[in-house]
Amino acid sequence: MIRLIVADDEHLIRGALVALLNLEDDIQVVADTDTSTGAVELAQEHRPDVCLLDLEMPPTDGLDASEKILRTVATKTVIVTRHARPGVLRRALASKVSGFVPKSTPAQELADVIRQVAAGKRYVDPEIAAAALSAEHCPLTERELDVLRESRGTAQIAQIAQKLHLAPGTVRNYLSTAMAKVDARTRHEAAETAWQQGWI
Repeated sequence: MIRLIVADDEHLIRGALVALLNLEDDIQVVADTDTSTGAVELAQEHRPDVCLLDLEMPPTDGLDASEKILRTVATKTVIVTRHARPGVLRRALASKVSGFVPKSTPAQELADVIRQVAAGKRYVDPEIAAAALSAEHCPLTERELDVLRESRGTAQIAQIAQKLHLAPGTVRNYLSTAMAKVDARTRHEAAETAWQQGWI
C-alpha cells in the first residue's frame, strides 16, 4: 500500500484528489492539509511514501515544503500546479522533487505517476519538460532573485532590507541591476517578469 499525503489550499480540488486516489486499491491517503507548513508537519508525523504538493499554497509554496520534507523524511514528493512555468520546473528538479505534473492531469494518470514515484522513478509532464528546454535562462543572481521575491508583495525597501539582513542601499542596487537585466521600469514589473518565468 502506498501511503500518501495531499496538500492543496483549494478545498474542492483537495477533496476530489483525496476521494479519487482513495479509490485506488494500492493507494491510501493518510492525511491532507491546505498549507505548506501543514504538509511538512504531516510528513514528519506520518512519514508517507509520497507527498502530493500543490505548488502555490500559503504561507510559502510547495517547493519550499518539498525541500523541508526531503531534508527530514525519507519520502518522495510530487508537485502539482495550475501554473506550469518552465523556470519552476528547473527549480523543482534542482530541489530533488520526484514528480511534476499539471492540475489538468486525469486522476488515473496521477495515480500512475504516484506509483512510479513510489517505486523510485521520476516523472515530468512531457509538455512542461519541452517548454522548459526552450525557455530563457535566468540571468539573475540568487541575491537579485531574493529581493525580487520580496518585492512581489507590498514590502518597502527598508522592510526587505531588514528581512534579508542587507543595507537598504544594497537592496536598491540589487533591484536596479535586476531591473536592467530584465528590461523592467519598476521593481514590481521586474518581480512579475521573474515570477512569470518561474525564477521566483
